Amino acid sequence: MSDPTALIVGAGTGLSAALARRLRREGYRVALAARSIEKLRPLEEELELGARAFRCDAANAQEVTALFEQVASELDEPELVVYNASGRVRGALVELDPREVERALAVTAFGGFLVSQAAARRMVARGRGVILLTGASASVKGYAQSAPFAMGKFALRGLAQSMARELSPLGIHVVHVVIDGAIRRPGQVTDPARPDTALEPDSIAETYVQLARQPRNAWSWEIELRPWVERF
Repeated sequence: MSDPTALIVGAGTGLSAALARRLRREGYRVALAARSIEKLRPLEEELELGARAFRCDAANAQEVTALFEQVASELDEPELVVYNASGRVRGALVELDPREVERALAVTAFGGFLVSQAAARRMVARGRGVILLTGASASVKGYAQSAPFAMGKFALRGLAQSMARELSPLGIHVVHVVIDGAIRRPGQVTDPARPDTALEPDSIAETYVQLARQPRNAWSWEIELRPWVERF
């Protein structure tokens, strides 16, 4: 297949940017979706005709539907869909603002459902496709003062597991990726005395590409990524 299309939802300047660059080297055309796309302009210019930015609130059903229609029209039906969006609210449980928690859950979990549903509807009709959902340490461990993030990420993991069981027999590869550790931010300098304490975005992107290539006789539904110095 020549020039397949990948869609990254919740795109930013870290992991998503690294993944977009890696996918371009693989020959993908890349659609980058975010609520604010101004931050994506430099990446769009860097990748030239190989990438397009689209504005979308992943927690809004109408906007997600419109996103997939626009990507299919202007690029092609996505063969690979990556959900990177998440909402995070920190604080003592008794002090959390319910409205902020509701929004965080909407972005992390409900948005993941909307994007996955839209992708699955199109992929099932073709009998192929890959959906990757980005998790975190909070997908399997609920930390103190981080209940909303754990709630959302636990839900996303459950969604991925259910989807994998339902969609794998239909030719759709679903993978939940647990990013167990901090991701190095753009411009962040690593302390030479403490190397490898953060995950490199390029290294994560390499694994995502490997997952997209996995032969169907040896599919993963979940994989954990962490620096070798990170505690389990």
